[in-house]
Amino acid sequence: MQDGHVITLSNIRHSYGKTQALNDLSLNIPSGKMIGFIGPDGVGKSTLFGLIAGARKIQSGTVHVLGEDISDEQKRKALLPRIAYMPQGLGKNLYMDLTVFENLDFFARLFGQGKAEREARIKTLLKATGLDPFPDRPAGKLSGGMKQKLGLCCSLIHDPDLLLLDEPTTGVDPLSRRQFWDLIRTIRIDRPQMSVIIATAYMEEAEDFDWLAAMDDGKILDIGTAEELKAKTQSETLEDAFIALVNNGKGGEREKLIVPPYEDGHGENPVIVTKNLTKKFGDFTAVNDVSVEIMPGEIFGFLGSNGCGKSTTMKMLTGLLPASEGEALVFGKKPDGDMEFRKRVGYMSQAFSLYSELTVLQNLELHARLFHVPEEKIKPRIDELLERFGLEEHQDGLPDALPLGVRQRLSLAVAVVHEPEMLILDEPTSGVDPVARDEFWKLLIDLSRNKKTTIFISTHFMNEGMRCDRITLMHAGTILACDAPDKLIKEKGKETLEEAFITYMEDASAEKGGTVDHSATKEIAENIRDDSETGLSLALIQGTRRIAAYAMREAKELSRDRVRSAFAFFGTMILMLVFGFGITFDVEKLTFAVLDQDQTLESRLYIQGLEGSRYFTEKPPIIDHADMDHRLKSGDISLAIEIPPDFGKDLLQEETPEIAAWIDGAMPFRAETIGGYVQGFHASFIQRLYEDYYGQKIALSAVSIEPRFRYNQGFKSTVAMVPSVIALMLLFIPAILAALSVVREKELGSITNLYVTPISKLEFILGKQIPYVIIALINFLLMTLTALLVFDVPVKGSFLTLLTGTLLYVGCTTGLGLFFSAFTRTQIAALAITAIMTMLPAVQFSGLMQPVSTLEGAGAFIGSIYPTSQYITIVKGAFSKDLGFNELWPSIRALLISWPVIVGAAIFFLKKQEA
Repeated sequence: MQDGHVITLSNIRHSYGKTQALNDLSLNIPSGKMIGFIGPDGVGKSTLFGLIAGARKIQSGTVHVLGEDISDEQKRKALLPRIAYMPQGLGKNLYMDLTVFENLDFFARLFGQGKAEREARIKTLLKATGLDPFPDRPAGKLSGGMKQKLGLCCSLIHDPDLLLLDEPTTGVDPLSRRQFWDLIRTIRIDRPQMSVIIATAYMEEAEDFDWLAAMDDGKILDIGTAEELKAKTQSETLEDAFIALVNNGKGGEREKLIVPPYEDGHGENPVIVTKNLTKKFGDFTAVNDVSVEIMPGEIFGFLGSNGCGKSTTMKMLTGLLPASEGEALVFGKKPDGDMEFRKRVGYMSQAFSLYSELTVLQNLELHARLFHVPEEKIKPRIDELLERFGLEEHQDGLPDALPLGVRQRLSLAVAVVHEPEMLILDEPTSGVDPVARDEFWKLLIDLSRNKKTTIFISTHFMNEGMRCDRITLMHAGTILACDAPDKLIKEKGKETLEEAFITYMEDASAEKGGTVDHSATKEIAENIRDDSETGLSLALIQGTRRIAAYAMREAKELSRDRVRSAFAFFGTMILMLVFGFGITFDVEKLTFAVLDQDQTLESRLYIQGLEGSRYFTEKPPIIDHADMDHRLKSGDISLAIEIPPDFGKDLLQEETPEIAAWIDGAMPFRAETIGGYVQGFHASFIQRLYEDYYGQKIALSAVSIEPRFRYNQGFKSTVAMVPSVIALMLLFIPAILAALSVVREKELGSITNLYVTPISKLEFILGKQIPYVIIALINFLLMTLTALLVFDVPVKGSFLTLLTGTLLYVGCTTGLGLFFSAFTRTQIAALAITAIMTMLPAVQFSGLMQPVSTLEGAGAFIGSIYPTSQYITIVKGAFSKDLGFNELWPSIRALLISWPVIVGAAIFFLKKQEA
């Protein structure tokens, strides 16, 4: 550390296109303290934390962390085990399909911990956070507060010297927030040297931090303790102090928000009435016996613990979810979701649900039209909302590129674009800065008091709860209390709503914050670590553990996703059956009809010969040429045989008779095959008839060619197609599965674990690849059995050689998927690119349709290097030609070279840091 500073920032600049996130920022952050970064969303806090954690690449300036330059790749690699980073968002660093224990075990493996150390650390952290009763619960089924606790446990699994928490309590209820910070302080008793740096939107929790840095517009406004900042700005609260710091640069004073008293409309009917409203998901009761009434123009608040049923209740009131029991009436009728109902209600969900491919302006215009806002009112209304919600400078940006707070403001604007009579807002200001929250509440107050708009809002901000006319406190699906905020505070004998809320929750909740078992913590530090292996041996062991971590995580996640696992294990089988039966070059039972203009014994013998062949099926005779043309066009027949009047006469005069064959040429390859069949039959029939009549063969041409087939003597297309289909299936599905496994992490945000943990790109790629190689091999065995039992195509050559070639081939195909996923960011893009870039070369240039030796130019080059070309040689040689290792070694060698080359390309393009 440099002069007691855990972090030293010098002239940091960082931008995203034209947007400047950090502007010449310099700061020295003291070590061994709880440091808070406060400021509006979108001012650069998350970008700064990403740079400090090593998750983002530094564009300009220097960042020293724990005394080392984190821009240096080798030093960053050594620093990562000493840093823990918890990104913004509920459970953003977690895997929702894994259990609590499995998530912790995964992170412990990433930091190279052995079994004994992992189990001891996990046991201690679960007890410390109160999560010890839920080790087998999937992370996706935890409440928001429990997710954040688990995320913290995963961050602390390796005893970091620096803990970075990016808005860890946003969207978390006050009780869980208090437990979270109590946990941090308790852990710091054992690790006083650990520095904790937090970005937070809750000013009241920042009051208790040791040192603060106020940020705005990518710059540091001021630094110091909470008391020092309040003294400098002569403010009573930290929130007021921050706003005063912002105003020093922008002018103006903060206007105190006043909520006029609610005037009850006597005799008016309630807008919302619920009676014993209940919602069950299987055995789980999300909402239990909820009964409330909300009057016109009332601001009704919904407060409760995470996962208590607030969002579920709101969805039932909008018609998005049906009630299991009880009833809900909105505007006097059941919410059925018809257009007239939707035009009267504005709804903002907790999760961002707008169109990411449309700009801010286009989202507003689209929703205005969806709600039938008159055309002449759309532009003035949108202009008003853009100004009021501070979206003017973002109107041409895409939602995904916007900071969290700006995205929330966009959602709010969309919810009110059609001026509804009632607003249902599910935590609309989560992550939004205090000034923007006040501006939003001005709008709500104006709508409520002046336009009689009913507001039904859920929130975790207690000052927002105080602005409501009435609030309901909810826990575990049940209403605990419902009254005006002042009355609820008085009932519990507390001074603030937050204290009253926590008391209600603690009285009703069995979930309590745990305490650290100090003896267990010391046991981890002193007795559990195994230092018997050192140097290269230790590095190899830890690397193997990291590879195993991702391989096991991928396998468990896949096994619990029924759709993906069904696709992975049965997709190849289904497609093989479809392709095996559906794609055949055999042409049998061809429908034909004859226009017999000769009507002789010879012509009838000719027709009988056609009818007796397995290739042909006779239809009623053709009447005339018009009938022939009609039946060919309609598809009634594929072949029309016209026998001329002198057919029998020519034959008896020892001349070579001719016939006319009219073939449906809509499918050229099929037509060519039909033509070959007819020619072969005609020549054979004439030869046979001459031999019967004259006792000798007739020379039909100067050279007579009689083909004999060395392999596939029955000339069945399945013998050629089935091995080729196996090659295609082992290319297509494994490549897609591998590609989606990486891009899915990018979309969910868990790719951050690659950026901020010691795992290397090679370890990450191998860990991702191993499960899909195993799945591909299982699919190969299933398809081989299908080829043998269903299609009667045996393996005539060396099965061990075939298995070896298959292992190398699926290593290449899964590697291709990982390669394409390295530079794509969405699952749709990865799916499209992988499908096109694997199947197109395989079908066109790999010997499936024509031999690679017949290709020229670029096609020949692609065919010579593409893995499918080599594997088709192996699979056909093993199935049909009785070939072994020596004969197939050139193709095996090519695959042996291709696998590391493809994986190396994937590693090269995969980023260990975001730009």
